[in-house]
Amino acid sequence: MRKPAFLMLAVLALSACPAGEGEGEGEGEGEGEGEGEGEGEGEGEGEGEGEGELPSLDQALALLRADVDTALLAFSRDHGLPLLLDDGSRLFVSTFSAERQLAGAWNGWAPEAMTDEGAFAWLVRAAPEGDGYKFTDGASWVADPWSRAYAFDGFGEMSQVSRVGFGLERYFDVGDFGLLPRTVRALVPAGAITHVMYAHDGQNLFHPDDQTMFGSWHIEQSVPPGVLVIGIDNTGARMDEYTQVEDWIPDAVGGRAEDYARLVEEEVRPLVRRWYGEPGPVGVMGSSLGGLVSLYIADRNPAAWDFVASLSGTLGWGSIGENGSDGDDTILDLWRGAGHRSLVVYLDSGGDGAVCADSDGDGVEDDVDGGDNYCETAQMHALLLDEGYQEGADLFYVFDDGAAHNEPAWAGRVGAILSRFAAL
Repeated sequence: MRKPAFLMLAVLALSACPAGEGEGEGEGEGEGEGEGEGEGEGEGEGEGEGEGELPSLDQALALLRADVDTALLAFSRDHGLPLLLDDGSRLFVSTFSAERQLAGAWNGWAPEAMTDEGAFAWLVRAAPEGDGYKFTDGASWVADPWSRAYAFDGFGEMSQVSRVGFGLERYFDVGDFGLLPRTVRALVPAGAITHVMYAHDGQNLFHPDDQTMFGSWHIEQSVPPGVLVIGIDNTGARMDEYTQVEDWIPDAVGGRAEDYARLVEEEVRPLVRRWYGEPGPVGVMGSSLGGLVSLYIADRNPAAWDFVASLSGTLGWGSIGENGSDGDDTILDLWRGAGHRSLVVYLDSGGDGAVCADSDGDGVEDDVDGGDNYCETAQMHALLLDEGYQEGADLFYVFDDGAAHNEPAWAGRVGAILSRFAAL
């Protein structure tokens, strides 16, 4: 097992702190990511287990003084922030230039002065698990951008000392395979975890509408008991990462779904196994290009998944532009001829239910605009019936007549998808 990241940073910190600070722990074996090591690790384990020993206050401060950003990332990966210290207290750290007082539910939100170190300010205190807190200068109030547990109140995001029961947690800077790093979010059930669903466009899944760019799916309102939902944030490279081949719209774009699938399989899933375990059925879902990449991930490694859902999936990708493929590498072609696999497929779309056609002969019935990727989804449904999937058993198809291609429409349908998944 890798050493905790805070120990790996200790050698750096020792050269930057006075004698006596950071002593004891300090040996490392090279810096590791801290998100789990290999397939299958942590399956069925309990929640929230940190890696390695808890640091002392002197050790933590030495690391922060050496490189505050690197230290905060290491703390967030190994134990979460605010950092639990070896004496049971919590270390709160603000990197805001003005908001350098701590206020929380434990004392009626009365601001407490923090020790100012220039690059950061800190305060150690015992704080009840689950309590909310923010940083303030007495006039403005801001959430801790590094807190693992968080929620929302009438004033926006609120940090939490820790998650207690049902709630949100997050993990920062998850990336590999040449892809941009991103945040991975977890909506954790109150009781035992029985199912795990991975979903794309993670920043649109759980937050209030005014905290997102396009609206929220409000999964926190529709998720069945026992289902852990993992939201993987998108990045500015979404169109590349969520597509299996290049297309021309109007210039060449796309084709990095293989790297993204590896990120999900080799980085995100081990992280989830480490902190929550991965018991029971496992699913993957997304909307639009997220629906496309979900079907790609399931096709790439069908034995690793029990359920896949595409909401309004862009299933004609690869044949959209004039210079696109000749229809031999769309997601429809990947699934055509693959036969019946032992996973449940859920497809849906809105649109107007138009009569679909493939007048250009590219193999995709998308030449009549039915809206919301209706025609491609209906074609995928028919294809899967031909491959041996059985309607109502391992294939489900929903046409939401007139529904638009947006977050509110998907929010209205995701509850039925999660309920179907929870029934496995």
